[in-house]
Amino acid sequence: MNFSELSALRPDLAFIAHWVRNDTHVLDLGCGNGVMLDYLQSDKRCIGYGIEIDDSAIPLCVDRGVSVIQQDLEAGLAIFADNAFDTVLCLSALQMMKNVEGILRDITRVGREAIVSFPNFAYWPHRVALLRGRMPVSKSLPYDWYDTPNLRCATIKDFEELANEVGLEVLERVALVDGKPVTFLPNWRGSLAVFRLKKK
Repeated sequence: MNFSELSALRPDLAFIAHWVRNDTHVLDLGCGNGVMLDYLQSDKRCIGYGIEIDDSAIPLCVDRGVSVIQQDLEAGLAIFADNAFDTVLCLSALQMMKNVEGILRDITRVGREAIVSFPNFAYWPHRVALLRGRMPVSKSLPYDWYDTPNLRCATIKDFEELANEVGLEVLERVALVDGKPVTFLPNWRGSLAVFRLKKK
């Protein structure tokens, strides 16, 4: 998969991919159908694994040539040594976890750096939906309240505080809308929050 294909399929992943260096070891947590690792392997010569729990996603990863381990992230990352990876990705999966703090600590144990993304609950259409008395449904939060896999709702500011509490340094942060960065009022205007982190 090349960059144009990734950009057309997932503009958010295309933006995030520029934070991953060439020829590095990558772990993609909640890798879904393996699109990101497919791109990183073919275009940036990265080596890595995906971790995914969804039965239907595993064959898609295999078809793409992505090495995938079927495992629940809540079980932890004990199978990997400290600093086993240059970068650990956790893209739009953290909000589905019960033990967010523990997973963040494990991510930065096994990786020298981490890239985390999640739907920004403070995005203005989400606020408007709440003012109307409804739970928000959007591109970044595409589920109705009764069938959502999301257990946690966070804003950019919320995550910054949590990162600091668990001993993580924020190297870069960006808010995205349709894969494009938002610089003015990002916590209001960004639908997806993306952080690059490392241990302090």
